[in-house]
Amino acid sequence: MKKVLVTGGTGLVGKALQAIIKEQQPSDEEWFFAGSKDADLTNAAATQALFDKVKPTHVIHLAAMVGGLFHNMNNNLDFLRNNLLINDHVLQTAHEHGCHKVVSCLSTCIFPDKTTYPIDETMVHNGPPHSSNYGYSYAKRLIDVQNHAYYDKHGHLFTSVIPCNIFGPHDNYRPEGHVIPGMISRMYELRQQQPELPEEQKVFTVYGSGKPLRQFIYSLDLAKLMIWVLREYQSVEPIVLSVDEAAEVSIYEVAEAIAAAFKFKGQLICDTSKADGQHKKTASNAKLRALLPDFEFTDFKSAIQSSVLWYIENYAAARN
Repeated sequence: MKKVLVTGGTGLVGKALQAIIKEQQPSDEEWFFAGSKDADLTNAAATQALFDKVKPTHVIHLAAMVGGLFHNMNNNLDFLRNNLLINDHVLQTAHEHGCHKVVSCLSTCIFPDKTTYPIDETMVHNGPPHSSNYGYSYAKRLIDVQNHAYYDKHGHLFTSVIPCNIFGPHDNYRPEGHVIPGMISRMYELRQQQPELPEEQKVFTVYGSGKPLRQFIYSLDLAKLMIWVLREYQSVEPIVLSVDEAAEVSIYEVAEAIAAAFKFKGQLICDTSKADGQHKKTASNAKLRALLPDFEFTDFKSAIQSSVLWYIENYAAARN
C-alpha cells in the first residue's frame, strides 16, 4: 500500500489532485493532503512531526511561498529564505523516513532570463533567472540540485516536474497574485462596483502592455500528469509538464477570454506603466509527448470558463 503525502495539499494543485484521486479511487494508495494548518514546513520539528504522523512512502511536494510578479519583485529575500527552508526540510525528512519517491513541483519561471526558445529540461541552470523573481527561482532550482545529490549519495528517486503557468478552481484570487486568478478577481469586483453604471461604460485594466506570451495549464490536467509522474516516471531528471507551444497566448488574450467568460461588455485597456516581466518563456513538452503522446489538454477557453464559473459560485469561500 502506497501512502502518499501531498504538501501544499489544500492549494490549487492539491485540490485538483484531490478531485482526480476521488474520481479514480485507487485501492492500492492512501492519500493525505497536508495544508499550512497541518505543519509549518519552514520549521524542521513541525515537518518531522507531520512525517511521523502520516508515515508516507511517497511524497508530492507542492508547498511553497508563492506570489505574482509584483509580490515577487518586492520580496525576493523572503521568497528565497522561506522556500529554501521548506524544500530542505521536506527532502531531508523524506530521506530520513525512507520514502521511495518524492515528486517536487518547480516552475518555468526558474529558467534563465536570457535563453533560446523553446526552453527544455536541460536548460534550467544555464544562466541567471529573470531579476523580478530570482529569490523564488534559485530556491526552486536547488530542488533539482538536491534531487541529484540524494540520488548520488543514497540512490533515492527524488524527482521534479516543471509546469507552465497553472490556473483553475481553488486558486488564490488575491489581486496581486498570479495573472489569471488576479484578473478574475479584479473583473468580478469591477462588475459589482457602481451597479447604476451601464457595464458598457466600465473599463477593465490589464496590467502591463498585454503583449507577453505565456503557456497555461489547467490544474486538473496538471493533477493527472503529476499522478502519472508519481506512478510511472522513473528518473531524477526533471520533466516539463506544459501544454503545446502552439497553445501559447498573450496576456491580452487571457483578459479577452476572462471577459468572455464573465460576459463583460466593457472596455479592456492596458496600463503600460506597470511591468511586463519576461516577454515569453515558451517551454517544450517534447519529453512529455515522447512518453505520453496521447494526453489531451483541456481547451484554454473552456478551462477559463470553468474557472470563472467556479469562482462566481464559490466567491464567499474563495481565497481572496
